[in-house]
Amino acid sequence: MENVILTNMCMVYDNNGNVLVQKRKDTDRWPGIAFPGGHIEDSEPFTNAVIREVFEETGIKIKHPKLCGTKQWQTERQGVMARYIVFLYKTNEFEGEVQSSSEGEAFWVKRSELENMPLANTFEHMLKIFEDDSLEELFSYKENGNWKFEFLG
Repeated sequence: MENVILTNMCMVYDNNGNVLVQKRKDTDRWPGIAFPGGHIEDSEPFTNAVIREVFEETGIKIKHPKLCGTKQWQTERQGVMARYIVFLYKTNEFEGEVQSSSEGEAFWVKRSELENMPLANTFEHMLKIFEDDSLEELFSYKENGNWKFEFLG
């Protein structure tokens, strides 16, 4: 048995080369540009959770999100070790108008411009999982005090 924190993130994209991003307001924990997502509630199905989180954070109602991979690492929260797991989804099926939330500013950006923006820490590694169908997992761990990233597929 181990403690686990379950979260999600979704790459919402259109057919014109744009992705939906959020400039996160939480500058203490994970500041920067990332895709919308959040925590999975107790007894909530994973897919329902990502649909809910994207809507709460952006005003966009997604449909048929596809699980494309995971990111995981060990973390310590309030003196307790836990495995932090992010279920990564993507979809190009959505409706509604973008609305920012208390979580941050939501907006569309050209995918080709994303790397030139102030991305959240490690988000550039996560992009590989979203976009490379041969990859399924990003495993992060510390070795000699430095973070290492292992891509599995």
